Amino acid sequence: MSLEFLITSFIVVASPGTGVLYTLAAGLARGSRASTVAAFGCTLGIVPHMAAAILGLAALLHASALAFEIFKYLGVGYLLWMGWSTLREQGALRIEKEVSARSALQVTAHAILINILNPKLSIFFLAFLPQFIAADEAQPLAAMLTLSGVFMLMTFAVFVVYGLFAAAVREHVISRPYVLTWMRRSFAGAFAVLGARLALAER
Repeated sequence: MSLEFLITSFIVVASPGTGVLYTLAAGLARGSRASTVAAFGCTLGIVPHMAAAILGLAALLHASALAFEIFKYLGVGYLLWMGWSTLREQGALRIEKEVSARSALQVTAHAILINILNPKLSIFFLAFLPQFIAADEAQPLAAMLTLSGVFMLMTFAVFVVYGLFAAAVREHVISRPYVLTWMRRSFAGAFAVLGARLALAER
């Protein structure tokens, strides 16, 4: 495993995207436990894309314009719904004093869906991982699984840091209604912008 892989992975993971946004929202609205649950859910959402890349399904997604467009607009629709729900105080920034088991399950499900419904992630794995596997590698599958595992661990760790930071400033946000309103509108807008970016994405 090269230093180049670790640095590149960290840059990709730490860059603001839907998973980071959702984890931040969970930390602000529901605290540190929810943010950790969200980070775990976002990490789990990587597994189908990793499996698709290993099994070659990502290549099919890359080759088929129709499959890519269908998958892409499912993701766009979900992000826009997340933005609308957040704006209506029923989504990612719905304030809760305590996170129940049902609420934790909902956070996990939303986090998983956010990453699953992003076709660019499968193509990312298809294009990204093979670059760091030597052409003469005796066990390329094992090497790809190892790199994927490291990428997922890094994703979880970085997202947890983001979420705990959001949870740490939570009281300062929810105790000020005007700040909470501004944050809710900002997060709703950010989900909409990310949905628009996905809508414009090419294979």
